[in-house]
Amino acid sequence: MGVNKWIGIGNLTRDPEVKYLANGTAVCNFSIACNERYKDKDGVKQESVEYVNIVAWKRLAEICGEYLKKGSQVFASGKLQTRSWEKDGVKRYSTEVVMQEMQMLGSRGESNQQDSGQEGTNPGDTTEDGGKIPF
Repeated sequence: MGVNKWIGIGNLTRDPEVKYLANGTAVCNFSIACNERYKDKDGVKQESVEYVNIVAWKRLAEICGEYLKKGSQVFASGKLQTRSWEKDGVKRYSTEVVMQEMQMLGSRGESNQQDSGQEGTNPGDTTEDGGKIPF
């Protein structure tokens, strides 16, 4: 048995795009930039960036579309998935993270809400009266 788990923190490079399939299922696409700072062998500070395509489904997709925007910092985890299609006779491939869990980071000014979770809920999140938080 294998493990297919991706975890990262990054900033959205563009506003999320939410679309609805014919059956009403929401799907949201966006990408994040994950920055890494390190010192090279000579001790000089370096920085590299990886751009990661993210896709979210169902209620989590709607939450992303509602609360995230370009520049928002997020923690995301999910599984890697590679899709292929043909365009103009050329086979093309795209690898993306199918997001299963998301947490909004940064100040409330950067994003309108603090956090959300797997498929739109964090099992442990409740209000003071014991009710579930709506996402």
